[in-house]
Amino acid sequence: MSVLDHASAKELTLDSLLTYTQELGGSDLFLKAGTPPAFKKLGRIITTGLPVLDEEDVNRIAFEHVRPDQRKHFEKELELNLSFTVAGVARVRQNVYQQRDTVATTCRLIPLKVKSLDDLGVKSKAIHTLTGQHNGLVLVTGPTGSGKSTTLAAMIDYINLTREVNIITIEDPIEYVHPDKKAIVSQREVGIDTKSFHEALKQVLRQTPDVILIGELRDLETVNIALQAAETGHLVFATLHTSSAAETLDRIANLYQPHERPALYLRLSVSLRGVISQKLLRRADGSGRIVAMEIMVATPTVSKQLEEGRSDDMYATMRQDGTEDYYGMQTMNQCLERYVVDGLITEKDAMENGGNEAELKQMLRKSANQRAMLEAA
Repeated sequence: MSVLDHASAKELTLDSLLTYTQELGGSDLFLKAGTPPAFKKLGRIITTGLPVLDEEDVNRIAFEHVRPDQRKHFEKELELNLSFTVAGVARVRQNVYQQRDTVATTCRLIPLKVKSLDDLGVKSKAIHTLTGQHNGLVLVTGPTGSGKSTTLAAMIDYINLTREVNIITIEDPIEYVHPDKKAIVSQREVGIDTKSFHEALKQVLRQTPDVILIGELRDLETVNIALQAAETGHLVFATLHTSSAAETLDRIANLYQPHERPALYLRLSVSLRGVISQKLLRRADGSGRIVAMEIMVATPTVSKQLEEGRSDDMYATMRQDGTEDYYGMQTMNQCLERYVVDGLITEKDAMENGGNEAELKQMLRKSANQRAMLEAA
């Protein structure tokens, strides 16, 4: 039984609610006026019997960890991102915003300990190959809440454990905290350690990094700096909110004018090392979630397709390699099919998250027929 079970709205604090969320196994906390606190667990909203919050309650709780200068920023912009640690509970990424002229907030709980690639169940040799690169650009993509930050943190932690390098991250805000191991890790948070994302990126190459983590490729300037760093001997990790390798490359290309794209494709063919596009799915047994990945590696064939701007052709190349398992590439559908065959996810969830629906349906039907034949034999 939680200490909050009989608490009044005036007794609730942000730290106590975050602790309660963690005890429930939740990933997110939602607070707004006129409703009780709500939580997200395994991708679904959970309501509780906690007291209904009024505007005064939400204001008091939402700004519990907000500094005076951050409060001024919110009053001017009506938006605020920050991160902090609740000792023994979690790192927290908080967003404060307004809705219907009242303050509301969402908090994402991040484990205090960075999970390794093995902890995440990521056994793909392609992921380890990409993490072992010494230069180039590696992109991790997916929708909000797909675990991009967790995957990137595991990759950075692997480098931190195994290589004597200088790692610099630029984040808004800092999520996972990386203590120095074999590497030196400097983490810069926008608004605290640097005035702006762009200014930090302009200065990063003067800080002699070997590995650079860019929280998000937000615009043309960010992409150009990331490519420049990758071209000059640095290993660069970054994220995008795209759902596949082809969509990722199209999104980047659309930032450029049509006459600039041939030069961009040439740069990508030389610098891009791979794209990991991922989603989080519920396990079939309800015990948690599992990450499903589409993995593209810049093989000689893929690099040629990149150079010629043929992003659509890369899908067939990934699919073929996913069958042969030579470079470790796979399409999202191939990953989902294996999960269904292994009983890790339901066929329904696979179909809801697949890329080419007709192709996945055919793959699952073929797998089912093969299982039936084996059982009959």
